[in-house]
Amino acid sequence: MNGGKIRALRAAFPRTVPILAGFLFLGMAYGVYMHVLGFSFWYPVVMAAVIFGGSLEFVAGTLLLAPFAPVQTFFIALMIQARHLFYGLSMLEKYKGLGWKRAYLIYGLCDETFSIAYATKLPQGVDRGWFYFFVTLLDHVYWVAGAALGGLAGGFLSFDTAGLGFVMTAMFVVIFLEQFLHKKQHISAAVGFVAASVSLMLFGAEGFLLPTMALILLFLTLLRRPIARKGGFR
Repeated sequence: MNGGKIRALRAAFPRTVPILAGFLFLGMAYGVYMHVLGFSFWYPVVMAAVIFGGSLEFVAGTLLLAPFAPVQTFFIALMIQARHLFYGLSMLEKYKGLGWKRAYLIYGLCDETFSIAYATKLPQGVDRGWFYFFVTLLDHVYWVAGAALGGLAGGFLSFDTAGLGFVMTAMFVVIFLEQFLHKKQHISAAVGFVAASVSLMLFGAEGFLLPTMALILLFLTLLRRPIARKGGFR
């Protein structure tokens, strides 16, 4: 590994440590959950590596035990993962011109990777493409490792996993607060908070995510210039 890659890896790893803690914990819960459903160790490992979809993987375990319904499964997966359409649009410029890495970056773009890649101001001398690549790869490895540990532990341990999913909510709250405290402008944070609150009141907890994303995209597009003037979109 040459010097440029090492610098990118050193810059990426500390920023993914909170993801490491969350993914190992929740990934283990997923591995145990799959074991409880009756699947062997390899199912959560392969699904974590191939799907890499977090909440979708939990649902996929149940779908594998349900009657064969490919159309219904497709729309369920689309509904759960539709937020990545908005993430992808936001990352078009950042991932532009990265060659072969771009395909993997698109495939591996999850919520947590998006949070780091979109908000991080690259350190001087760090290659943009390799930084994004290592952030994505590390997060991917963390999730697969957590699922593998959970799959192994599921055969030996028996414990209540209720409440484990809250670890990711807590992590996003920490990321939000960190960005809020270090950004000069808070327009984008206010837009996200208001859009989520309004959508939650109108559509309920089960259907508020897509309207929230649509409102955020709309208002950030309309407010792009004032946000940029105040130091956002960097």
